[in-house]
Amino acid sequence: MVVGLGNPGPEYELTPHNLGFLVVDRVADRQGIRVNRKENAALVGLGTCGGAGLVLAKPQTFMNVSGPSVSALLKRYEMGPERLVLVYDELALPWMQIRVRPKGSSAGHNGVESVIRNVGTSEFSRVRLGIHPGREVGDGAKFVLSPIKRPQWKELDELLDQGALAVESIIAEGVAKAMTRFNRRAQGLNTEDQ
Repeated sequence: MVVGLGNPGPEYELTPHNLGFLVVDRVADRQGIRVNRKENAALVGLGTCGGAGLVLAKPQTFMNVSGPSVSALLKRYEMGPERLVLVYDELALPWMQIRVRPKGSSAGHNGVESVIRNVGTSEFSRVRLGIHPGREVGDGAKFVLSPIKRPQWKELDELLDQGALAVESIIAEGVAKAMTRFNRRAQGLNTEDQ
């Protein structure tokens, strides 16, 4: 099950906080899956990826209360958290950087915290998509809910492609191989964050 985090509504569609939704949409396009069924407060699509059954979901609650929807979907499809791949934006990572992780804390991300609290564990895979612009952000909440600027749209398209490939890599090859392929050091950093 691949769940993208975001906020419902057209006003949030192209904001950094909706990268999870946008990556799920990109995976759906690549795999020919329609994500339009309403189940457990989410839009859901069923299909396959690399021969494996796949559930794609975008909770339609707001980001910070995504957990009950994710928990209910796991129960509905009789999956444990080890089968969950959570996709979301990460302000702590530079724009265009991707981090695949097999587990971890919420690192202050309220949507992830809601999922951990409701699923009952932090032991699930994640694809974190960097959104930090490389300059002082000021009000983080305002930044993540502001529209992505038009000059970044080409880069956004590339980031969504890479995010979709990272998700597909987790499904096909497992988290360890996906980490090797997608976790790259950011310029200026001496250590790789895994």
